[in-house]
Amino acid sequence: MKILATLQNNDIAPRFDLATEVLIAKVVRGKISGEPRTVLLPGPGSDALCSLIIKEEVSLVICGGIEEAHFQYLVWKKIEVIDRVIGPAPRAIELAIAKQLRPGGIVRTESTRRAQT
Repeated sequence: MKILATLQNNDIAPRFDLATEVLIAKVVRGKISGEPRTVLLPGPGSDALCSLIIKEEVSLVICGGIEEAHFQYLVWKKIEVIDRVIGPAPRAIELAIAKQLRPGGIVRTESTRRAQT
């Protein structure tokens, strides 16, 4: 299984169509296999990003806002989409692997959670 997260710096990009890089993690038996890789896109654009997702055989996409047409296209292609996510991409991927990430989720790091308690 592969998980793709749209990036802006180290966080989930606020909009799918404006992402210029993505983080791709391969998951084997519930754990990340190897080092996740960052892929720089030639520019922002939903169509190019959808093509990359198909080419890479991604199973799950984590993103911020996404247009309904692209959301439906990915779902039609049997790709799970968790959208409207805010926070650091590596932690979002960890939560997705643990089945704890939901659409609209606000992801916090361990240090952020400790500071709030």
